[in-house]
Amino acid sequence: MSSHKRIVVIGAGYGGVHAAKLLSKKFKNDSTVEITLIDKKTYHTLLTDLHEVAGSRIEPDSVRVYLHKIFANKKVKVITDEVEKIDYERQSVIGKDGEYNYDYLILGIGSEPCDFGISGVFEYGFTVGTLEAAIKTREHIEEMFRKASVESNAEKKRKMLTFVVAGAGFTGIETAGELMEWTKSLCDKYHLDRNDVKIMVVEALNTILPNLNARLAAKTQKFLNRKGVEVLTNAPIVEVAKDYIVLKDGRKIETKTLIWTCGVQGNKCVENFGLELGRRCRVQTNEYMQAVGKENIYVIGDLAYYELEGKPIPQVVETALQSAETAVHNIVADIKGEEKKPFKPRYHGFMVSIGSRYAVAELMGVSLTGFLAMAMKHLVNMHYLFGVAGVDAVLSYIYHEFFEVKSNRSILGGHIAAHIPIFWLVLLRIYVGALWLIEGINKIQQGWLDPSKIFIITTSDVSGATAKAGEAATAAQALQPLLKEPPAFYKWFMDTFVAPHAFLFQAMVVLAEVAIGLALIAGLFTALASAGSIFLALNFILSAMADKSILWYIFSAIALMGGAGRAFGLDYYVIPWIKNWWKKTSFARRTYLYVS
Repeated sequence: MSSHKRIVVIGAGYGGVHAAKLLSKKFKNDSTVEITLIDKKTYHTLLTDLHEVAGSRIEPDSVRVYLHKIFANKKVKVITDEVEKIDYERQSVIGKDGEYNYDYLILGIGSEPCDFGISGVFEYGFTVGTLEAAIKTREHIEEMFRKASVESNAEKKRKMLTFVVAGAGFTGIETAGELMEWTKSLCDKYHLDRNDVKIMVVEALNTILPNLNARLAAKTQKFLNRKGVEVLTNAPIVEVAKDYIVLKDGRKIETKTLIWTCGVQGNKCVENFGLELGRRCRVQTNEYMQAVGKENIYVIGDLAYYELEGKPIPQVVETALQSAETAVHNIVADIKGEEKKPFKPRYHGFMVSIGSRYAVAELMGVSLTGFLAMAMKHLVNMHYLFGVAGVDAVLSYIYHEFFEVKSNRSILGGHIAAHIPIFWLVLLRIYVGALWLIEGINKIQQGWLDPSKIFIITTSDVSGATAKAGEAATAAQALQPLLKEPPAFYKWFMDTFVAPHAFLFQAMVVLAEVAIGLALIAGLFTALASAGSIFLALNFILSAMADKSILWYIFSAIALMGGAGRAFGLDYYVIPWIKNWWKKTSFARRTYLYVS
């Protein structure tokens, strides 16, 4: 057997991306191992956030993490292709655009909605299982509101404004929560009465959220009911038509919108791969995540079917990540002649958001609800994104979830929304800049750039260099400083660092004031100049040379940090140019690396 090993990962879902990253780390310095990731898309989709796209809380770009960013400077070759079949004799993956040889293969092509044999589900229903499906659902919902706003027939209007979510698992409840919030703003937009909108959750089981404890499930149902969402349990759907659905007990619900979240099955393209299948088109594996009868084929995530204690492993993100870790460990073990390990999942809990401000969670046996549960969900999402694509992905998430919000739909409402008319800050920016510039010029005229004149310290018989900043500069004023004398730590700083280099620090203060003034007036690097403004002001306060008027500089600078230089300022041109330049640097690409 050749010493050169080729490992191919099919699918850039949660499991596939994690597996490729782990393999890259394991074989970083091994030139005999080649790692290839194949997916039909150029990006990794954050599937757990698709309900937010469907409910118009975030934009589609918010759930795309491009593969070239994830694998920048990593030992992974990314190929965009759609796999059609696998030739096990030749150990070759056959795609639409090429063939790819392997010694080890990891299948992580995920799942797709399952209709359980119910007619009409995919013909007339909508889903949120893919980004394309979520966008289609979102567009349809708004279209129903638009049409209802001009519909005079009461019966037709009622059908248009009745929305049914089939399934009360995680995805179903989260989708209903988004609908619950979004319909309020849609009613305002299209001048409709909120009472005319009906949102229903229809579940075949006798409870919602069966993976959570009964107390959290009950709290969730109570919250939904309070917000006007009707929840039906023990109500399996048996028929789906264009304008209605039928329940098992014969009830007929007239609607033009059924959002199907009742369950998933393995991606049906796996039927062309000739592997042994378990239930719902999932590939049967052994305890090592190997496809039955194929020792060098590993299956991870939603596609894998393996039973523990008589139950199939759940199709959730933690299963995808942990099964990927098992597969990678066993491939490495096989290459190095070490012992394989069986898949032993360690589930840390589950979190479900119901709209943008309320959630329920069960983490390590602890139940959380409301704000705290939602905060934990955001933290977990950011932790995952940091692992996938570094700081940039986290910052993007923060921007989309907290700053770029619609109708105040975030955990913090609209209090930190970024969409404010920054042109109102132009005059404030120029005014603050002018004050700093005048202050700096005054100091130059007073001789602060003359090495023979030292203003920032005077010698004391007791301490050797006691801070009396600005004594000469403020002699003409009867200042009432915020501090009577500098704090002990600041005295130590002045004695230790400033006194031996007094003129250097004095000149730096003057030049900083002039630079900050010019930058703010020009609107160049406004955020940095504002931060410098705050820093100088705090130093003046600690030096016991500033009265309460200095606080005005601090609070003005905080306001200016919100992009004030982009309105009638050079930041409008410079910041985009710097961003484009930064993306092309090798250092920027290295920031996508993550060492676990």
